[in-house]
Amino acid sequence: MSVAASHSSPHLATGLTLAIAGSIAFSAKAIIVKLAYRYGVDAVTLLMYRMLFSLPLFLALAWWASYRQGARLTLKRRDWLGVIGLGFTGYYLASFLDFWGLQFISASLERLILYLNPTLVLVLGWIIYQRRISGLQAIAMAVSYGGVLLVFGHEAGFQGPNAVLGAVLVFGSAISYAIYLVYSGEIVKRLGSMRLVGLATSVACVLCIVQFALLRPLSAAVVEPEVIWLSMLNATLCTFAPVVMVMMAIERIGAGLAAQTGMIGPMSTIVMGVLILGEPFNGWIVAGTVLVLSGVFLVTRFGSSAATK
Repeated sequence: MSVAASHSSPHLATGLTLAIAGSIAFSAKAIIVKLAYRYGVDAVTLLMYRMLFSLPLFLALAWWASYRQGARLTLKRRDWLGVIGLGFTGYYLASFLDFWGLQFISASLERLILYLNPTLVLVLGWIIYQRRISGLQAIAMAVSYGGVLLVFGHEAGFQGPNAVLGAVLVFGSAISYAIYLVYSGEIVKRLGSMRLVGLATSVACVLCIVQFALLRPLSAAVVEPEVIWLSMLNATLCTFAPVVMVMMAIERIGAGLAAQTGMIGPMSTIVMGVLILGEPFNGWIVAGTVLVLSGVFLVTRFGSSAATK
C-alpha cells in the first residue's frame, strides 16, 4: 500500500494512533529495564520475569491467530524448525543482548542503536540475496551510523569501557532481530504475521525461562516487589500490547507508513530517559538523534525499490 493510498483510507487516523502508541510503548521497555536494575537484579533474572509474564499472552495470541485463520494448530516439521529458529534469533537472543547491554549504556543510546535495524536488514539483503544498495541508501546509512557514533562518543567519555561493551551488545541485538526480519518472510506467508509472532515469542519465553533455570539458583528468583511489578508492566504494556498495536496499524496503513511513524520511538525514549531516569540531554544527543532519524528515514523511504532488485 502506498503512502498516498493510505492517506485516503478511513482507517488512517486509527492506524496512525496505533502505530504511534505501539512505538512509544516499545520504547518504554528500556526505561522500565533501567528502573528495575536499580533494585540489584541482573539481566538473566529480569528477562526471565518479563518472558514468564508474557508467555500466556503470546500463547493466547498464537491460538487466536490460528482460530481466526481457520488453521489447525498442528504445524509441519519445517514450520516448527522455522518458528524455533526465528524465536531464538528474533526474540530470545535479541532480547537477552538488549537487556544485558542496558546495564552499561543509557536508554537513549540503546534506542538509537536498535533504530538502525532497517539499515542492517538492507546490508543482510545485500549479503544473502545480492540485493543492490543504491548510492543514496549508502549515504543515508553512513549518516545514521555517524549519528550513533556521535552519541556513543559523548557517552563513552563518562562511561568508559562499559559504554563499548553495552553498545556492542545492543548492536548484536539489532543484528539478531534483523536476521529474524530477513528470514521471516517465507514463513509469514504460510502462518500469518500474528500467528508467527505468537509462536516465535512463546519459544523465546520458554528459552529465557530455561536459561534462568540453568544459570541461576532458584533463590535468585527472590527479588524486590518493585521488580515483579515492573516486569509485569514490561510484559504487558511494553511487549505484548505494542506487538498487537503495530500489527493492527500495518493492516490499516501499510508497513511503510507504520515504519516511518515509528520514528517517534527514539524521541520518546530520550524524553522519558530525561524525565524518569534523569539521563543527560544536550546538543550531542540532539545532533546524533537527528542524524539517525534522517538516515533511517531515507533508507526506509527508498528501500522498497531496492528490495526487489
